[in-house]
Amino acid sequence: MGRPAEDGASEIPTLCTARLRLRPHHRGDFAAACALWSDPYVTRFIGGRPFTREEVWARLLRYTGSWYWLGFGYWAVEEISSGQFIGELGYAQNEREFEPPLTLVDPAGLPMPELGWVLAPQVHGKGYATEAVRAALAWGDANVSSSRAFCIIHPDHSASIRVAEKCGFLEFARPFYQSEPTILFTRRKM
Repeated sequence: MGRPAEDGASEIPTLCTARLRLRPHHRGDFAAACALWSDPYVTRFIGGRPFTREEVWARLLRYTGSWYWLGFGYWAVEEISSGQFIGELGYAQNEREFEPPLTLVDPAGLPMPELGWVLAPQVHGKGYATEAVRAALAWGDANVSSSRAFCIIHPDHSASIRVAEKCGFLEFARPFYQSEPTILFTRRKM
């Protein structure tokens, strides 16, 4: 069997904005990802509790697997000026079960991918989330088959709701996910 490219990430594109680099994850991101996902402030609207090292490791593996199975996935977000890992963002197909049940397909019947983002608290308020989401959406508009995408946000997470709205997402429904209220937003390709 052949040896995979370094960290298995040769097919994952790197995107750059004025201040950010969206790049493939690598093993060296594990400690920073653990710090991000173990922060109760970060996870208060994403599952409501800090993640374990095991859960973070499974996320990193899922991110890379998504790229190979689906042709899209999550990027590590790096601040260009400092070279620091500051978050994660990208597309997923999580097969979520909402209550009431929702069928999330575009008009052609293609499954809608889900866009998600999370940034470290020390960079909140700098406009990085909007900048990164717009870059991911531009890539997705050119490379993802579905004509629509969705995101889910806890109703109390006003900062993420503002990012979604600035990036063209519109409220579609207010289902429950894992017994928690959520707002589901959708966006058409531009």
